[in-house]
Amino acid sequence: MSYAKLVSALVRGNSGKLRISSGRCRSTAASTKSREEKEPGGCAVVEAQPVELISQTRSASDAPLSRVHIDFDNTKEAYESKGNAELIRSLVVFKLCTVDLLVEKNKELIDLSRKVLGQWLFEKVMKMTFYGQFVAGEDQESIKPLIKKNQAFGVGAVLDYSVEEDLTQEEAVKKEMDACVSEAEKGSPGADHREKKYKAHRQFGDRRGGVTSARTYFYADEAKCDNQMETFIKCIKASGGASVDGFSAIKLTALGRPQFLLQFSEVLVQWRNFFNFLAAQQGKSEMMLLEQKLELDQLKANLTQMGVGAKDDIENWFTGGKLGSSGTIDLLDWNSLIKDTTKISNLLMVPNIESGHLEPLLKMFTDEEERQMKRMLQRVDVLAKHAVENGVRLMVDAEQTYFQPAISRLTLEMQRRFNKEKPIIFNTYQCYLKDAYDNVTVDIELSRREGWYFGAKLVRGAYMYQERARAEEIGYEDPINPDYEATNRMYHKCLEYLLEEIEHNRKANVMVATHNEDTVKFTLDMMNEMGLSPTENKVYFGQLLGMCDQISFPLGQAGFPVYKYVPYGPVNEVIPYLSRRAQENRGFMKGSQRERSLLWKELKRRLLCGQIFYTPVY
Repeated sequence: MSYAKLVSALVRGNSGKLRISSGRCRSTAASTKSREEKEPGGCAVVEAQPVELISQTRSASDAPLSRVHIDFDNTKEAYESKGNAELIRSLVVFKLCTVDLLVEKNKELIDLSRKVLGQWLFEKVMKMTFYGQFVAGEDQESIKPLIKKNQAFGVGAVLDYSVEEDLTQEEAVKKEMDACVSEAEKGSPGADHREKKYKAHRQFGDRRGGVTSARTYFYADEAKCDNQMETFIKCIKASGGASVDGFSAIKLTALGRPQFLLQFSEVLVQWRNFFNFLAAQQGKSEMMLLEQKLELDQLKANLTQMGVGAKDDIENWFTGGKLGSSGTIDLLDWNSLIKDTTKISNLLMVPNIESGHLEPLLKMFTDEEERQMKRMLQRVDVLAKHAVENGVRLMVDAEQTYFQPAISRLTLEMQRRFNKEKPIIFNTYQCYLKDAYDNVTVDIELSRREGWYFGAKLVRGAYMYQERARAEEIGYEDPINPDYEATNRMYHKCLEYLLEEIEHNRKANVMVATHNEDTVKFTLDMMNEMGLSPTENKVYFGQLLGMCDQISFPLGQAGFPVYKYVPYGPVNEVIPYLSRRAQENRGFMKGSQRERSLLWKELKRRLLCGQIFYTPVY
């Protein structure tokens, strides 16, 4: 695909009409005529009672689904796939992860162990303990037995090549600053009046700090990005070869210079802020986001008065297709105005409210910076095509909020291209963010209007401590919800909205990625009330390998699509990942008393039943 086409894909958006009524209701895509005929008076309200399954493969005359109940205290079922040695390993590893001294000094202890034991024996010990608990194997071949065993017990895999560079803090900071500061900024610092949130700051150059269960990539050069793309391709092929319904995870910061993600994120946010400014001028700032419909004639007059463009130019913005045909413009229509003419750098134009003009975000782009932006988009395109060819669903991981608007927009564009027949591309929504619900609802509405399959992974989030510290020190609004309970409410709010969308429109899909048992039970209750069958494969569950087996395996054996996030890679190259996981998951491990008690319960049950040498059968 040519880059002119790829970038121009960033702008196309079909308009449609939103029908809003009181209560919890759904907006409806303009193209879904059959639904409009069925709902002439407004949108349907979800009823909190079991309903019959409505899908393309099931008729309305079928009997209602029976309620599904999962017993998460049934240790025999939860650990049926584990031998006694594996249970003992889990108990030992979980206990060690609660010892502060061991966790804080883990890097020094690992280095000492390697020197004392030698490389061969060190790797054996790691595979018997931490590596064996949380990592599947060293390469695509060695992970196959574990994937096959888990599949036999109803649990699939999201493959994640978890190799990280073992950089010092100084090395990480240098790489980040070199990769995130443009030539224009180096030549004239502060001349472009960039938003401070979307600029690189040396004190937060090492993005590994304050991160939970997320890999971190640092840009070195274009050749390294190509190598990382090839690694992702191998991962996609391994997932396709290991199962018929696998996932593979990627991070966009591995695929190009993060300078583009910073700049494009700032453009997207400034355009949304400009829309909010215009909505306030029309007295609509207090409305829900998708209810804010700007009167087109008044909008044109305001833009002309502000001098944002010539009258004829502004008129041309709102012509073509269905844009503005209803006499109003909403946020999705507005987002489609971000367009390319000849170069990707033309995407980086922002409205200056003070001067009333569209201005380039930076005064100058070098030819090499232009090529770097194009190469990042090209690598994303290549990975999506490989996912389609191998029958693998591609999970795009969320990252820091100063990268995320661009990551979400690029992922959305992949969904528009590759999710036309089935869900291939999944975006990740971090529910500890204050704007998580707005992001979910806006993206779902776009999928409805255009008729493609929406795919989402819901997580609580991996960057909370780093995000809070950065916002406070640099001086912008904290993007994180005030406390854990607020994050739980946000997670359940987004999840409920997605489940309702699945109930009304079978083109939505969600992975409930959580270790929180209450959230899993909440999801099951909602599915029971809505009559959503696990066999439809619309609602997935996900947990990390080596954790919360008491959730994953009972779900899998009950017929729910459930997946383990499966890290793999050579022992030495995965050690940095494991080292930071131990530090960052310390609080979680201390709270894993329930999991440890269930492991003990199952181990004692087997010993009392004479199953001293229990071996899983599959």
